[in-house]
Amino acid sequence: MAEEKVKQILSAASDDMDMAVQFLDDALAHIRAGKANVRILDGVRVEYYGSVVPLNNVATLTTPDARTIQILPYEKALIPVIEKAIMASEVGITPANNGESIRLCMPPVTEERRRQLVKTAGSAVEEAKVSIRNARRDAIDQLKKELKNGMPEDVEKDGEGEAQKLHDKFIKRVDEMMAAKEKEIMTV
Repeated sequence: MAEEKVKQILSAASDDMDMAVQFLDDALAHIRAGKANVRILDGVRVEYYGSVVPLNNVATLTTPDARTIQILPYEKALIPVIEKAIMASEVGITPANNGESIRLCMPPVTEERRRQLVKTAGSAVEEAKVSIRNARRDAIDQLKKELKNGMPEDVEKDGEGEAQKLHDKFIKRVDEMMAAKEKEIMTV
């Protein structure tokens, strides 16, 4: 019975930690490192027959080379609408169209801007680590509460150890994500 409660608490903590990692992955994907990545357009919304939809619902997004994103609308009438949506977004790149498709050329990133991007990524990583630590703390608090409600002490201590192992696993994953993003940003 007590072991079942420990599993529930650790499962909830693991879910919280995993959500922090997923949020970090999304945040890091939106940090533009000079290479073309269609995920920087995830936040762009387009007016389409009276409703506002994500850009990838009305066009095919591809990266024909390392510095270019190509947007191929399903309908040619959408080209000016898509261009307007990109200009209004925080992407910060001026679109160019040839009547068939829209191209976004990624500008080269300066050394100073690269360092700034690494700092931005670092702050997102720190937020994820704080969320992971909070999930561990909440799990340990719940275990201590169960101890007062009659859970055997050795089961509670084992649960704390498992919470720490979960914490260490997720922190390691976050550190690996940061190292990969930093390498991507600093690679010229």
